[in-house]
Amino acid sequence: MCEDDHHRGLQRRALFVTGAAAALTLGSVTFASGAEAADGDQETRTIRGTLPTGSPDFVYVPVEVPAGVREIKVAYTYDKPSVPAGTPGNALDIGIFDERGTELGGRGFRGWSGGARSEFFIRADDATPGYIPGPVDAGTWHIALGPYTVAPQGLSYELTVTLTYGEPGAAVPPVYPPQRAKGRGRAWYRGDCHLHSWYSDGRRTPAEIAALARAAGLDFINTSDHNTHSSHPHWADQAGDDLLIMLGEEVTTRNGHVVALGTDPGTFVDWRYRARDNRFGRFARHIRRAGGLVVPAHPHATCIGCNWKFGFGEADAVEVWNGPFTPDDEVALADWDSMLVASVRENRQWIPAMGNSDAHRDPDAVGLPQTVVLANDLTREAIQEGIRAGRSYVAESKNVSLTFTATGGRGEHAGIGERLRVEKDTPVTVRLEASGVPRCTVRFVTDQGVLLTSDPLPVSGSGVVEWRTTPAYAAYVRAELRHETAVGPLPGVMAAFTNPIFLGRE
Repeated sequence: MCEDDHHRGLQRRALFVTGAAAALTLGSVTFASGAEAADGDQETRTIRGTLPTGSPDFVYVPVEVPAGVREIKVAYTYDKPSVPAGTPGNALDIGIFDERGTELGGRGFRGWSGGARSEFFIRADDATPGYIPGPVDAGTWHIALGPYTVAPQGLSYELTVTLTYGEPGAAVPPVYPPQRAKGRGRAWYRGDCHLHSWYSDGRRTPAEIAALARAAGLDFINTSDHNTHSSHPHWADQAGDDLLIMLGEEVTTRNGHVVALGTDPGTFVDWRYRARDNRFGRFARHIRRAGGLVVPAHPHATCIGCNWKFGFGEADAVEVWNGPFTPDDEVALADWDSMLVASVRENRQWIPAMGNSDAHRDPDAVGLPQTVVLANDLTREAIQEGIRAGRSYVAESKNVSLTFTATGGRGEHAGIGERLRVEKDTPVTVRLEASGVPRCTVRFVTDQGVLLTSDPLPVSGSGVVEWRTTPAYAAYVRAELRHETAVGPLPGVMAAFTNPIFLGRE
């Protein structure tokens, strides 16, 4: 065993900018040539260092990997000292890039586990969940450390790198889930597009998630592990005629998270930038070129780095409701409603809302909430087209079903996400039919605010609410169904809400 001390790395080496967030590269860790190593021989190096507060977002530790290596294994620990109340303690993420380098958006990415694992390995035939199997080729690899938060005392870490020599195992060709399932033609399909497996910081296997999705009445899901596409080849045997499995990633930056929804298999989206780096547009375009949608997630979440700060100019949809309904979602809903008003005022494209569970582990409920999409079929492209068009509503469970329409006096008709093209003084009837929402209150919301609040629906959970208006009075109407509340004038917890119906000619 050999030890290398990087204690003074931050003082000895200048900070540099990679075209994204600030990063630091420390001195290389070297191993002896593997030419003389016998099959199964191992070499280990231990690296220690300390990161002060204000460290760059990413610290790279180069590892010189000789030829003849079958497996690379990395383990790490770091200290977690006590800190005053209200002060973040130490949290250190980890990942790795191979000999192709750490260039932003480059080909060198080989895995990321954030803070979910204390060790990982990579070899040709297998890898730790979160990491990409493949050859361990000779060259300079880089262990990527992400000091998420650093205590006032600093963050002391220890890395242990072990190389195993020998012939590589046989690589396993990836197999991906099909891009269509057996649908019902043009119909309403239920989905959850923000889910985490054990390939990032979730605790469920793909098989467990697929079983829970089916139990929740879902027709489609989207994989969204943090900052890695390593799970993509592990979903094929979970798909079926009854469940479309789309592939994606939750791109987890230091200034917010975005779901890449339904990208091509094997698509990796880099996350190593902040809003001030002006790099997000590049990766939003990358998501779209790979066939995906750009969906900012939980935009008003309060965890460090979770609040969305990139703006919504690149968004195809926005995740307004994330998991059990909380004040964060209430703020996101109000913010989204303001964006609807702005789209009307400026006569520009509006951004549809969706809801997802963000389920990680028990007791997180897959399908709470779920986005119900009117699509031409149960295919990746059809579901994405329905989401992009806003032909959808968000519901707390499979028990909730809605029909929301607007009609004019001469039989003109529009549904969720559509426009009722009638003159501004034309009487319009807005109608909501609901089931599965016992004792919920219906609210009709327009660009002016809440203009109708119904009496609670009966205990049967089914009911019809109608309201009459004109396009001159309401530029759009959307519906909310709220549970009973015991907190004075505050609205109850959400049971369901729709995307808007726009009224009048543009």
